[in-house]
Amino acid sequence: MNEQVLLFRERLQQKLDPMRYEHSISVSYTAAALAMRYGYNLNKAEIAGLLHDCAKHFEDEEIIRKCKKHKIPLTEDELKAPAVLHAFYGAWLAEFRYGVKDPEILSAIRWHTTGKADMTLLEKIIYIADYIEPRRYKADDLEKVRQLAFIDLDETMFQILDGTLKYLGSKHTYVDSMTKEAYEYYKSNRNPVKGE
Repeated sequence: MNEQVLLFRERLQQKLDPMRYEHSISVSYTAAALAMRYGYNLNKAEIAGLLHDCAKHFEDEEIIRKCKKHKIPLTEDELKAPAVLHAFYGAWLAEFRYGVKDPEILSAIRWHTTGKADMTLLEKIIYIADYIEPRRYKADDLEKVRQLAFIDLDETMFQILDGTLKYLGSKHTYVDSMTKEAYEYYKSNRNPVKGE
């Protein structure tokens, strides 16, 4: 383990509540496992997983204020779904407070809540690792999705997005348009042999 990861862990442990910190550790390990499976850089996956929720200790309204202060653009659509905004501010924190300059890592943090069409390998790894990490237990079909993650990342993206949209729809919660776009992208690019 490199010194940068140890430093990030120390700082996160001071900022996040214990459950969020443990979640972040679990996402970093899950991301590293997926990186091993798909031949991606382990260090980058571990750092992105570790820092993905680095802004999660702020309330939604405070994140909105901080985004405005730091000139992080937010659309009206995004403001209607404030639960996703910690990813925007998290990417800013990772760059300007944690010193991460790698654009792939910053982008993976940025897109871990909504997803987007045509995600990079690291973006998919972090999005999926956040969903399947071992401490998660509430999602339907979680065991199936966990297994699928090590077989087909794109189909896993579709399954997670499909489940997320169904869940948010049942709760009558506003859905960010980027999540809908990601869903449509992965739905239209499914492999018919593997898909349902």
